[in-house]
Amino acid sequence: MITPISINIAELNIPSLLPMMIAVVGALVILCIDLATKNLHKSLYVMLSILVLVIDLGAVIGYSGSTRGFFDMMLMDGISLMTQVIIIVASALFIFLTLSNQKFHEYKYPEYFALYLFMTAGFQFMVASDSLILIFVGLETASMALYTLIAMHNKDKSTEAAIKYFTMGAAAAAFFAFGSMIFYGLTGSVELGKISAVLVASDFANYPLILVGVVFILGGIGFKLSLVPFHTWAPDVYEGSNAALAGYMSIVPKIATFVVALRFFEIFVSVENSWIEMILYIVVVTTMTIPNMAALLQKDVKRMLAYSSISHAGFVMGAILVGTSQATEALFLYWILFSFANLGAFGMLWLNKNNSEDNYKSDYPFERFSGLVKIAPLSAFMMGLFMLTLAGIPPFSVFWGKMFLLSATVNGGYILLAFIMALNSAIAVYYYLKLIVYMFLKEPNRDSNVLFMQNSNKILQTVLSIAVFFTVTAIFYIEPLLEWISMFVEISGY
Repeated sequence: MITPISINIAELNIPSLLPMMIAVVGALVILCIDLATKNLHKSLYVMLSILVLVIDLGAVIGYSGSTRGFFDMMLMDGISLMTQVIIIVASALFIFLTLSNQKFHEYKYPEYFALYLFMTAGFQFMVASDSLILIFVGLETASMALYTLIAMHNKDKSTEAAIKYFTMGAAAAAFFAFGSMIFYGLTGSVELGKISAVLVASDFANYPLILVGVVFILGGIGFKLSLVPFHTWAPDVYEGSNAALAGYMSIVPKIATFVVALRFFEIFVSVENSWIEMILYIVVVTTMTIPNMAALLQKDVKRMLAYSSISHAGFVMGAILVGTSQATEALFLYWILFSFANLGAFGMLWLNKNNSEDNYKSDYPFERFSGLVKIAPLSAFMMGLFMLTLAGIPPFSVFWGKMFLLSATVNGGYILLAFIMALNSAIAVYYYLKLIVYMFLKEPNRDSNVLFMQNSNKILQTVLSIAVFFTVTAIFYIEPLLEWISMFVEISGY
């Protein structure tokens, strides 16, 4: 006789699913509106998307239920809630960029905005669970939407970028799934907390197989974070995407994946597992250094920013290697400060209108910015500000993130790693200053056709003003921001 399964609805904690469901339902509403009424202006879909994200943010901020939910697959701890706030705010700021005067092909379609919300929901699922199955579902939901958004740019480079991203993303998904299968076979669970308990209790029996599983999981995570040697897709995909979507890819997918990496590698870092620490050490150092060297050779500003974003990801992975509470706080502080600076940098590229016959050309050679200070002084000063910030020049925001991360690294006993971080920071200054030299010290190029702010409106100017304000005044907000981060990290027990 089959015993019926009794499910207590209250114990399922359905409200833990509410933030993601808001984004999913919002996407479906957009699709239904398009079915009912055609040819509505894109501004309606932008406003609907913003409304959905605001309601989503309210659901996250107002969440007061238990930490676990939905058959213990959902994990709404402090880090989960904080990261969802970051994801939603960043997603809202980037979707405002679609209101420029540029008539890009993809914005004709409501599906673009529906996919954008599906993608946001996928990243929320990634950070709101410690189940490898749900993390995989969230990862693939977000990735599938992102592949399509890139391809919708409707350029040769965009199609090539989408195919390359999809192909390597499929391989990374297979790596993640195979690694998850290994850990399920070893421990009988897909929940990271239970996996950790079983591995520690068994004193890491079957260690060679554990190492194989770690390598496969690292392959899946490394692709999303564009860690070396899984980074080769990033510059081409950034170049093939429009500047707004490229900026989004440099921030939001990575913060979601950092949380997955933090939860997974904490299993091994907390017990000072030497082999896995060595693997992480090599990945961190190479990811900081190799893209930094490649950025020195770039002749295109967007590709330079792509390589620099990879290097910044290497810096933040160093916090996961160190594994202390201070390092975890440094991870989120650094990425929040970096997010505003990178939003500003890609936002300025987004407002760079090309007057050539090919309205969809996305190349940004350094020469195109020659003498920008004489053509558009305000734009030159804003772009220069974002470059100095990304370079980590004091007193601008990213400098404080680097200093706090270096402090956490030194306090964690990783003196050599801190030295390598400082050395890479010094190298990065060169290629950021290179653009400033072109803008301020060279004569305007007649063929450059640079006209900043021609595609802007009050909303876009407001978004850039927020990025400028936060970048300049961050020195006054570091302490309250750290207190806010520390509160969530302490709740999560990291």
